[in-house]
Amino acid sequence: MSTDSLIDTLSANLRPVRRFAVGRRIALGITAGAVVTVMLIIMGLGVRPDLGLAMRGYSFWMKWIYTLSLSLCALFMVARLARPNGTDLRWLWLMAIPVGLVATIGGLELAHAPPRDWLAMWLGHSWKICPWLVLSLSVPIFIGLLWSFRRLAPTRLRAAGAAAGLAAGSCAATLYCLHCPEVSAIFVLTWYTLGIALAAGSGALLGPRLLRW
Repeated sequence: MSTDSLIDTLSANLRPVRRFAVGRRIALGITAGAVVTVMLIIMGLGVRPDLGLAMRGYSFWMKWIYTLSLSLCALFMVARLARPNGTDLRWLWLMAIPVGLVATIGGLELAHAPPRDWLAMWLGHSWKICPWLVLSLSVPIFIGLLWSFRRLAPTRLRAAGAAAGLAAGSCAATLYCLHCPEVSAIFVLTWYTLGIALAAGSGALLGPRLLRW
């Protein structure tokens, strides 16, 4: 068979991909996983009883905007790496912006607090379990993203796995705000970020095995 004939055979009866198909597929997977994560929070951890009051203060929105910003950056990275040509990730430096802002807020909080309170602000009441809860809550979202990738065509499997883990971890941290009573920016910067990093690292390890096609 000639090359032209092979190309004609392979391209016969091809259907054009609908616009935004990748985005819709990823959105469906992450939404399904997020629903499971919310159910786990409600049934296993419980929503903080003062959530309405907490939403009137800046601490809740500081946490929420930080994790949501990381989620949006990670999801854009997922959408890029879901394609065979998804290699241009130069925009990732944007993730340093929310990290830098929260670090600045944390520094200002420490500057206005007596040194004897610094350790308590950093550790809070849940530093031992916070990263592991974020990692655990990210699992349903990570599974949803794996389902999304089954119909897509990633070629950089380790990077795609890391991106999926990063997106799952940051989305789980965003939802974890419904339960977490911690208010210190330095706590969020350290322990939330550690949980998200653990999810990203797990995704990088699992990506070459689970995303192969």
